[in-house]
Amino acid sequence: MQTVIIVIHLMLVLGLIGVVLLQRSEGGGLGIGGGGGGGFMSSRGTTNLLTRTTAILAAGFFVTSLFLSWLANYERTPASIINSTTSPAPISQPGSAPQVPVGGLLDSLKKPEAPAAPSAPAAPQAPQSK
Repeated sequence: MQTVIIVIHLMLVLGLIGVVLLQRSEGGGLGIGGGGGGGFMSSRGTTNLLTRTTAILAAGFFVTSLFLSWLANYERTPASIINSTTSPAPISQPGSAPQVPVGGLLDSLKKPEAPAAPSAPAAPQAPQSK
């Protein structure tokens, strides 16, 4: 079903591009597209037809876009990366089995605890003579 909607979506996109390119430029900012006597796009009815066609194709584009995003979200199952029980295997030596840490993502990110250093004195001490 998703493939059918994607094909329809792409046909709407190509149609929308074609209809927009057929329309006459009103700004004339580049000095092209305006003026002229007779021609393919000179009548008012053709302009109205192209405007309506653009609006219909744009509405179809938005509907298929929304439907595709809903469909992609509907098929996805919610997951938490913090409470996951599987984590990527660390890089190991070639030929050895990968070691997967047990626990969640936060457990795999913990640094190994360093041995405790001797505690520092609570206050500065004066030197003692022997």
